[in-house]
Amino acid sequence: MSKAYTLREDRAAFLRHIEVVRNLSAHTVRAYAKDLEDMVLGLHGLGVSHSHAVDLFGLRRYLTTLRDENLAPRSVARKISAIRAFFGWLAECGRLPSSPAETLRLPKRPRSLPQVLTRDEVQALLDHRPKGGGWQAARDDALLETLYSTGARVSEMARLDLGDLDLHDGTALLQGKGRRERLAGLGRPCLEALDTYFAEAATARVRKDRRAVFLNRFGTRLTTRGMARILDKRVAAAGIRSNVSPHTLRHSFATHMLQAGANLREVQELLGHRSVASTQIYTHLTLDHLMRVYKKAHPRAARRDR
Repeated sequence: MSKAYTLREDRAAFLRHIEVVRNLSAHTVRAYAKDLEDMVLGLHGLGVSHSHAVDLFGLRRYLTTLRDENLAPRSVARKISAIRAFFGWLAECGRLPSSPAETLRLPKRPRSLPQVLTRDEVQALLDHRPKGGGWQAARDDALLETLYSTGARVSEMARLDLGDLDLHDGTALLQGKGRRERLAGLGRPCLEALDTYFAEAATARVRKDRRAVFLNRFGTRLTTRGMARILDKRVAAAGIRSNVSPHTLRHSFATHMLQAGANLREVQELLGHRSVASTQIYTHLTLDHLMRVYKKAHPRAARRDR
């Protein structure tokens, strides 16, 4: 019989596994750590401190406490996913004979459609350069062009290094979730914006970080929060509605690609989605767009006046 480990010992071993063996990102490891710490505390409150003593009934009792706290279905689903991964790993490596979480079901949650910008709104955003110019304005232009050109997550953009760019072939190597890599395209306006930014930054001699593509005002790597602030300012200056985030540009990229006739599988690869199911949500947006075009353009689409 295997040693009876405590929940805390098993949690620590699992976190080491996903960090070292599975090579998951620091952000993902932190999320697992928080969700599993909440589970350990919850089970301790129910009198359970060892992994072998956890059963399906105990896990359901713990999840009931989350619902009593009015935790959002999305948050509950994330915690259940972490719990299933944790106990699944314990069973795989022989610390438990089987996983007590195997039959836990994720709560049903409404799937809201992502917010996207129209092509005209994206054009206005990219065309609006604030007065004064300078290397930071050039950086902002290059950042927004690259976000829209690649459909990248803002975290991927913050990690982007100079060595990841091939300006001759017009590609960028992005490191996505689970540190999976993929190639993304850099369009001509994006390449021109990057050239301008690099030239102006070199003239200003601001660079201290020799690897990062996008720099803050101190010459070091620009963070995701800094990128979001840049977008907020540009959105306000361009007169676009205020609830726009860097991820909105990713949603807009995917939707505009599908509207232009790109294949769903191709867009899946460009976005770095593991499953095409994650990409299919954009088809709802493009179908709405096509129906609006149909009703506007087809001579027999409009309803007859009664």
